[in-house]
Parts: sequence; C-alpha cells; structure tokens
Amino acid sequence: MKKMHYTGLALLVIATIVYSCKNREYEENVAGESVAEASAATADSTQVVSSLAAVEPEKSNRKFIRTADIKFKVKNVPKSTYIIEDAMNKFGGFVTYTNLQSNVSERDEVKVSPDSSLVTTKYTMVNDITIRVPNTKLDTVIKTIASQIDFLDYRVIKADDVSLKMLSNELAQRRSNSSEQRIEKAIDTKGKKLDNVLNAEDRLDAKKEQHDNSKIENLSLQDQVNFSTLTLAIYQNEAVKQELIANEKSVNAYRPNIGLQIWDSIKTGWFMLEAIIAFVFQLWGILLLGFGAYFLAKRYAKKG
Repeated sequence: MKKMHYTGLALLVIATIVYSCKNREYEENVAGESVAEASAATADSTQVVSSLAAVEPEKSNRKFIRTADIKFKVKNVPKSTYIIEDAMNKFGGFVTYTNLQSNVSERDEVKVSPDSSLVTTKYTMVNDITIRVPNTKLDTVIKTIASQIDFLDYRVIKADDVSLKMLSNELAQRRSNSSEQRIEKAIDTKGKKLDNVLNAEDRLDAKKEQHDNSKIENLSLQDQVNFSTLTLAIYQNEAVKQELIANEKSVNAYRPNIGLQIWDSIKTGWFMLEAIIAFVFQLWGILLLGFGAYFLAKRYAKKG
C-alpha cells in the first residue's frame, strides 16, 4: 500500500511540473506574439506612409517636383508637432505654415454654488502644417513622421516631371538672348527715324520681359525640385476639460438697503421741489405782467 501511495504521489508531482512548463511556454509565446504584433503595427505604419515614388536615378536628366499630403491621428498634437518640427531641422527642412488650434464642439456651464460654476468644454486639437524638405530627404522625413501616427486617414504623394518644361524655358531664354542682340544691333546701325527706334525699343523690352519670365519660372521650378512640399493635417481624439470658475455677482448684490433708498428718495423729492420753485421764480416777469393785466382789467370793468 505504501509503495502504491508513493507511486501516485510521484506521478502527481510529475504532472504538476509538466503542466507548469507548458503554461509558462504558452505565456511566453503569447507575450512574444504581442510584441511581434506591436512591432508589425509600427512597421506597417512606416510602410504605409513611406514611398519611393519618382526617385531620380543617378546621372538622370529628369527633374521631379515631389509633394506629399498626409492626414493622420496622433495621441498628442502639441507633442507630435514639436517632434515633427525638430525632425525638419535635423534633415535640413523648414516649416512654412503651422496652425495649431482647438476646435470646440460643445461648452456647458452649470452653477454649482452661489459664487461658482462648473464649465465643461469638449474640444478637438488639430494642426495644419506645411513643410519644405530637401527632395532627397522626403522619404526619410516621412518615415520619421510615421512613428507619430496612431491612425492614418490618407496619404497622397505626387511626382510631377518638369524636365521638358525646364528645357523649354532654357531654349526660350536662348532665343530671347539672340533676338535681343539682333534688335540692339539694328537700333544702333539702322535706327535713324524716331518711330523706327521706338518700335524697335518696344520689341526689345518685350523680348527682355519674356527672357526674365522664363528665367524666373525656371528658378521657381528648380526650387520646387530641390525642396519637396509636405502638407500634414494632424488631430487627436476629442478631449474634455472641466474647470471651476467664479460667478459674477448679480446687480441685486450691490443694491443699497431700504433705509438708504428712502433717504435717497427724500433727497430726490427735495431736489425736485427746489427745481420747481426756482423755475417759478424764473417766470417772475410773466407773473408780474399777468397780475398787472388782471388789475387793469378789473379796474376798467368797475368803471364800465
């Protein structure tokens, strides 16, 4: 009996050890899967927003203007804004526009005591940011921003090939230069009449203006090629803020007591009586004429 008892006890201990090992292995697998899922989610965010669209090959004559529009939710808009701005400075970019604001959706004020009220405000904090970054750093910047994304609404990346447009502007500048030189030579050698000179000068000014416009347009295109434009619209979940504020005192709180009101009424009545007496004395001339006319009328009435 004792032998069977020891055998059963040994089997129970072995079963307990096996169960514990399996349970620990299961927990480790679950934890590993959670970490892997979290890492995969971060990697997915980076993969979703990043892009290699229209990256110029080395020694290529193509010129691309690259732009990106991204809208996404973050956990904290001000904090993410500072991180994004720091990343811009790090990669040689700069912020051209930022509009950080709170959009209030609801505001409720409840009086909780005679001298205080509870104000509840529901709001959503947003920020619209426009950034210029070196063309070669656009994807790096976007991948850096991906770490702030809690939920991606959309991501639009465009690449416009302006190679032919820039070439057209350069050829236009060369033609303008050649035409300007011919017109200037014609003015110096053949422009004898005033009308001819003026017409030639007008044509020369028009050619110079065309040349300048082509040059400025090419400079603008080259700037857009060198620095990509990144437009971000970030927001966070609706937040609620509650604060206790002091109530403004009612006008009734400043009213004087009844005794003071009676005394003020007496003084006001007296002032009115004084004004009436003074007004009557101002009419003494009219009263005198009235009394004189009365006595004269009475006197003539007796004679008659």
